[in-house]
Amino acid sequence: MKLHHFITDIKRSYCVIGCSVPRLKHTALSWIPVLSWLPRYSVRENAIGDLISGCSVGIMHLPQGMAYALLASLRPVFGLYTSLYPVLVYFIFGTSRHISIGTFAVISIMIGSVTERLGPDTDFMVNGTNGTGSVDLDARDGFRVQIACSLTVLTGIFQILLGVVRFGFVVTYLSEPLVRGYTTASACHVCVSQLKYLFGVTPARFTGPLALIYTLVDICRLLPQTRVPELVVSLVALSVLIVVKEINACYRQKLPLPIPIEIIVIIAATVITHFCGLTSKYSVDVVGEIPSGLKAPRAPDATLFSQVIGDAFAVAIVGYAINISLGKTFALKHGYKVDSNQELVALGLSNTVGGFFQCYSVTSSLSRSLVQESTGGKTQVAGLISSIIVLVTVLKIGSLFSDLPKAVLSTIVFVNLKGMFKQFTDVPLLWKTNKVDLLVWVVTFISTILLNLDLGLAVSIGFSMLTVIFRTQLPRYSILGHISGTDLYLDTETYKEAKEIPGIKIFRSSSTIFYTNAEMYLEALQEKVRLLTAKKKQDAKLKREQKKRKVSAVQKGHRRGDVVLSSQTETCTNERVNWAYQHDAAVKDLYEAKAPHHSEEAEGRPHGSATHSVILDVSTTSFVDTVAVKTLKNIFRDFGEIDLDVYLAACVVEQLETAGFFSESLPKSRLFVSVHDAVLHIFKTLGRMDFVVVSSST
Repeated sequence: MKLHHFITDIKRSYCVIGCSVPRLKHTALSWIPVLSWLPRYSVRENAIGDLISGCSVGIMHLPQGMAYALLASLRPVFGLYTSLYPVLVYFIFGTSRHISIGTFAVISIMIGSVTERLGPDTDFMVNGTNGTGSVDLDARDGFRVQIACSLTVLTGIFQILLGVVRFGFVVTYLSEPLVRGYTTASACHVCVSQLKYLFGVTPARFTGPLALIYTLVDICRLLPQTRVPELVVSLVALSVLIVVKEINACYRQKLPLPIPIEIIVIIAATVITHFCGLTSKYSVDVVGEIPSGLKAPRAPDATLFSQVIGDAFAVAIVGYAINISLGKTFALKHGYKVDSNQELVALGLSNTVGGFFQCYSVTSSLSRSLVQESTGGKTQVAGLISSIIVLVTVLKIGSLFSDLPKAVLSTIVFVNLKGMFKQFTDVPLLWKTNKVDLLVWVVTFISTILLNLDLGLAVSIGFSMLTVIFRTQLPRYSILGHISGTDLYLDTETYKEAKEIPGIKIFRSSSTIFYTNAEMYLEALQEKVRLLTAKKKQDAKLKREQKKRKVSAVQKGHRRGDVVLSSQTETCTNERVNWAYQHDAAVKDLYEAKAPHHSEEAEGRPHGSATHSVILDVSTTSFVDTVAVKTLKNIFRDFGEIDLDVYLAACVVEQLETAGFFSESLPKSRLFVSVHDAVLHIFKTLGRMDFVVVSSST
C-alpha cells in the first residue's frame, strides 16, 4: 500500500514538472526574446545585411551621439556611452528587428531641460560674486551627469513597472496628432537651443513657461555679437550636409549605401580645425577633451529622485510612444509582431542599466531606423554590430575628436530635424479631414512651445482627453434612410440617395449611450419625432374613445348584425390600409409583395405614411450602464403610450440581459441583428405578407 502511494506521488510530481517545464520555458522566451530567435539565426540569409546595416548605423551613432549630448547639456562622450550600453541591452530584450535604440533629439532636449533646471551655471560660479565670476565646468558637468543618470534610472523603473503589469496600452491615450504635434514643438525647442552654437553667442538660461520665447528674444538681442568664424563654419557645414543628404534621398535606389556625410563632415572639420589652428586664432568653440576607455558603473543619486519624478514619468511615456510607434510601423511592413508590453520592459531595462553606466534616457531614432532597414538589416544583430563600432570609437579613437567644433555638431542636429519639421504639413491635411484632430495638434504644439516640454505634455494629454469627453457628450444624432436596391441605411442629411421609409423612423447616435449623454439621447429622439407626437396622441385618444363607444353600444344591447357589420367595415378598412402600404414607393423599392392579408395587429394603425414604428440603431453602443438601461425602458414605455412601436437593432444583448432589461412588456422579439431585419419584421407584421428582398446590383 505504501509502495502504491509512493508510485502515485512520483507520477504526480512528474506531471507537475512536465507541465511546469514548458510553462517555464515559454515564460523565459517571452521575457528574454533573444533566446527564441538567436538559435534560429540564419547566417546565410541575414549576416551580410545585418553587417552592412550595423556598420552604417554605427557610423551614424557617432556624430548623433555627440551632437545630441549637447542637447542634454552633457559632454559629447556621454552621448557615445548612451549609444553603446542601451543598444546591447535592447539586443537581448527587444522584439523589434529594425529600430535603432540610442540618442534622440526630443528625449535629449527633455533631459537637458531638467539638467539645466537643477544644475544651473549660477550654482557653480567661482572667483567672483553676484554672478560675475567664471563657471566651474568640471563640477557643473559632473553634477549634471548625476542628474541625468538619476532621471534615466527612474524613467527605466517606471517603464519596467508598466511593462510588468501589462500596461502597454497606456500609449493608446497618446493619439497620433498629439505625438506629432509634440515632436514638432520639441524640434522647435531643439533648434532654439542650438542657435547659440551656430552664432557663437552666450544667451542667458531661462526655465519655466515661456522659456523658449525668452531665449529666442535674448539670442536676437545678441546677434550683433555674433562670432563670424563660428558662423562661417556653421554655414559651410550646413550647406554640405543639406546638399549631400538631398543627393542621398534622390538616389537612394541607386546608391548601395547612403553617403555617410555626417561622419565625413566631423572628420574634415576636426582635421581643418586642428591643423589650421582655428581654436587659437579665432576662438572657435570646440568639444574639448574626450576621455578614452569605459568608466566603472556607479549607482545613481537616489536623493534626486523626488526632484525628477514628474520629469521621469513624462520621459518614460514619450520615449515609449516614439519607440512603439516606430516598432509597429516596421513590424507591419515586414510581417512580424512586436510585443508592446515587452517593448516597455526592454526600453526600461535599457534605461535602468544605462543609468548605472552614465548614460541618459534613450528611445528609437527615425533616421537611424530608416537607415538600418533600408541598408538590409534583418534582425537585432545589426544593433549589436553598431554598438561594437561605438565601443571601438570610445576605446581607441574618441580622443581624436577633441578639436571638433561644437557648431558642426549643431548643424548635424539641425539637418536631422528635417523630418520633424515636415510634420507641419499635417495642419492642412487635418483641416480637410478632421477638425478635432487638428485642434489637438495645434493645442499640443502651442502648449509645448509656451509651457516647455513637461507642462506642455500634461496640458496636451488633458486636452486630448477632453476632446474624447466632448465627442461622447456631443454626438451626432441622425435619421437613417434606405438606399434603394440594397440593405444599407444611411444618414438622410448626408446622403441624398437615402430615403426615409414612410411610417418608420430609424434613429441613430454616433456614440455609445451611457450616463453622460443618455438624457441628450432621449431629448434628440423626441425632437426627431416631435411633429408626430401630437398627432399620435390625438390618434391614441380617438382610438380609446372609439373603443369606449363600442363597449357602450354592446352594453346597450345593439343587434348582433350591427356588430358584425361594423366588424366587416373595419376589416375592409384594414384591407385598404394594407393596400396603401403595399403600393408605397419606398416599399416597392424594398420588397416585392405577393398578396395582401388582413392583420389584427394592424387595427387602429394610421393611414398612409404616418409614423407607426421607431427603430433605434444602437450599433455604436459598445456597453450599457444602468442609466442607459433606464433610458431605453422609458423610451419603450413613453412611445408605447402614444401607440408607437419601438425596436432595437444591433444591440449588446448579454449586457441588457444582465441589467434586467427584458420583461413581459419588453420581450426579446423587439431585438434584431440589423436595421434591415427590423424593417422586414415591421412590414411583415403590419401586412401579413410574404416579402421577397430585391437583391442589390453589384
